[in-house]
Amino acid sequence: MLRIAVPNKGSLAETASEMLQEAGYVGRRDPKDLHVIDPQNEVEFFYLRPKDIATYVGSGALDVGITGRDLLLDARMPGAREIESLGFAGSTFRFAAPPGRFAEVADLEGIRIATSYPGLVDAFLDEHGVAADLVPLDGAVESAVQLGVADAIADVVETGTTLRQAGLEIFGPVILHSEAVLIAAPTEADGTETLLRRLRGIMVARRYVLIDYDLPAHLVDEAVKVAPGIESPTISPLRDPEWVAVRVMSPRKGVNQVMDALYAIGARAILVTAIHNARL
Repeated sequence: MLRIAVPNKGSLAETASEMLQEAGYVGRRDPKDLHVIDPQNEVEFFYLRPKDIATYVGSGALDVGITGRDLLLDARMPGAREIESLGFAGSTFRFAAPPGRFAEVADLEGIRIATSYPGLVDAFLDEHGVAADLVPLDGAVESAVQLGVADAIADVVETGTTLRQAGLEIFGPVILHSEAVLIAAPTEADGTETLLRRLRGIMVARRYVLIDYDLPAHLVDEAVKVAPGIESPTISPLRDPEWVAVRVMSPRKGVNQVMDALYAIGARAILVTAIHNARL
């Protein structure tokens, strides 16, 4: 059986579990369950702390897992490798400090930096040839400067509001753009490719919709320029020989603008349908 590590709590947990269920796998019924067997799909799920998943997968104890790219890099497990980005739980890591204190990474030489991701930050500083004193904290990192524990921080930044409230400003380059990723052990296990293909199908389904519309046949070339589809639209004849029915896969984002453009060309009976799963 393929052994899969799944986050048991935190920002990754709910979406990861939903994605796996949409991909046809059995999920846990009780949030306290730490181990679920899905015999039909020949997989076992192990629900673990997100920070521990890279360790279990990198050691080969488990075959694959869903975690954050930030947690994968912070764990520094040579055996764990990212094999697919999953398109959710995006975050950005930046340095922050009191206004005007620092301007670039080189200014951090010998400085105390508070972070919840010491492995990640240490690797970034090593790449830039900077030696700093890291202060590992488990949350509430933005308070470290005010409380005198550190001179700067390295943390997840969303809107920056929390940093400004703590009297801090962002400086220097982006440390990391992170998101949820599928990671694998050094040796690929049977079933990994099937899991990967299913998850890709879910990601496609979330990004695209089906558009169906009727159109005068002589306008097809013009309409295809507006909505070209993944490969090419499906064109079917209607009872009226001067009209055709068109079906096309189109990005979900901006679909209303596409509908407006198709209507302006002459398309009618325009319908948009959600895609629940796909294989491309």
